[in-house]
Order: sequence, then structure tokens, then C-alpha cells
Amino acid sequence: MDKLKTGWFSELTDLLPGRSFSMEVEQVLHQEQSKYQEILVLKTKSHGVVLVLDGMVQCTEFDEFSYQEMISFLPLFSHPKPQRVLIVGGGDGGVAREVAKHPLVEKIDQVEIDDRVIELSKKYLPFMAEGFNSPKVNLHVADGFKFMEEHFQYYDVIITDSSDPIGPAVSLFQKSYFELMKRALRPGGIVCSQADTFWGHLKNATSMRNHCKAVFAKAAYATSYVSTYPAGQIGFALGSLDENTDFKNPVYQLTDKQRKDMKLRYYTTDIHRAAFALPAFVVDALDDAENNS
Repeated sequence: MDKLKTGWFSELTDLLPGRSFSMEVEQVLHQEQSKYQEILVLKTKSHGVVLVLDGMVQCTEFDEFSYQEMISFLPLFSHPKPQRVLIVGGGDGGVAREVAKHPLVEKIDQVEIDDRVIELSKKYLPFMAEGFNSPKVNLHVADGFKFMEEHFQYYDVIITDSSDPIGPAVSLFQKSYFELMKRALRPGGIVCSQADTFWGHLKNATSMRNHCKAVFAKAAYATSYVSTYPAGQIGFALGSLDENTDFKNPVYQLTDKQRKDMKLRYYTTDIHRAAFALPAFVVDALDDAENNS
């Protein structure tokens, strides 16, 4: 691979023109072209085991928890009774691992289109793939669109842990996908989708929030810090069928003991609130996008 030169992996992609993130590689653990995407698993000097899909870093042993916890608990702690949860994507198992920790969650359907991501994660990322071992989790190798079409008003929370908007994930960034999620939610249901970084991809971030706002009674954009993602920041688009949902103030507020018992390393109630405090230029861009939509 051109991305692997002189013992270093570099994230070279048209999605990130003019910049690159690099890690020193100790060993290439696995490399293949699946039916849907190129899969690369690396052992790196600074970030442990790394999963790369179509040239883009998906997760690293070093900081994966910051993303998994936020995409899971921002929606879960905004819902009063999240009993049924659907995870679309997330073939590494990290989101399932976190969602299963919520005491009110009874059933988790996990839908991943690429079975090779699941199998390779079980082999090389067991600290994430352990999420599949929960008795709450039902794992389906299928297309998320088709799966949701078969489940009308069934879920309380839908979490979309997608890769970047290339390859099989492109459709998950479109308005039609949000409309499909709405149909699959029970009254008062909530969705949360990966929504890109506002550093260099502000148009994508505002577009995702606008999709939520056009489809759901309440919408918001939240942020988290993940050191190995572009610019060290990733966003989430959240939507609720309940106009009274207050995303900034979680329904459940964790004590330090509860947080430690859940083995959370990033998420706290204060971090939840802070995730919705955005820089002025992002607030202005969201307002402009809404006014021009």
C-alpha cells in the first residue's frame, strides 16, 4: 500500500485534502479487500491495535473509548426508558459494549453489513468485540436500511456508528436515512449518528444536523474529542420525536461511583452537558444552514 511506507501508516484520502495523520507501525496484523471495503489492522508503536477501513482510521486501542462512550450515552441518558436499542454499523463491537452497560436497556439489535469487520475485530480487537458477548445483543449481518424497513415503531434509541461518508457508509449520511430511522422509532424515540468534524468538514456537520432538524421534533449537534480522528474532534447529530427532550441536560446523572462501576473513562454528566457547547463559528454555521434550508 502507498499508505504504508518506511514503517509508518499515513491516512491519505481525498476526504482530507492537504493533510495527513501518521502512526509508526510495528506490525501489519491483517490486510484484505472484503466485499465492501479495504480492511487493515495494524499494531502501532503509540496507539496499540488500529482498525483502518478504506484508508481511514476507525478506532485505536489508545482512545477508542472516548468515541464509543459518547455516541452511546449521549442518546441513552437523554431518553427516560431506553429498553430497545438498534446499533447500525459498529462492527468492532465497541458501541455494543457500552450500550449493554445501561441498566434499563433490555434488547440490543446490532446490524453490520460487513461480516469480515466483525470477525477481524473479534480476533484483533477483543477489548471492543467483547460487546458482542452480552446476552442483550442480537448480532445481524445485514443491510441497515432493509433491517429498519422491517421494524416499524420498534426501537427507543437508534445509534448509527458509521465509518466516513465513503463506500458502504455513504447512504447513512442522507436525509432519507433519517426518515427511515424515524419510522423505526417508538414514540419519544431518539437517534444519534456520527456527524463528522467541524474542522474542515463544517458543511457535512451542518448538513447532518439539518437532516435531524427536518425530520425530528428536536435536534442537536454535539462534539467529542478523539485524538486519532481528523483534527481530533468528531460530532454527533441527535434527534428526538419528543419536542420536550433536553439533550443538554441528561435524564440520568451519574454519581462518581456509578461511573466507575460502569467502567467509563470519558463520559461524565458534566462532559455530556459540555458536548453541546459549540464554538461561535459552528453555532453561526448551524444557524445559517437552518435559515437557508
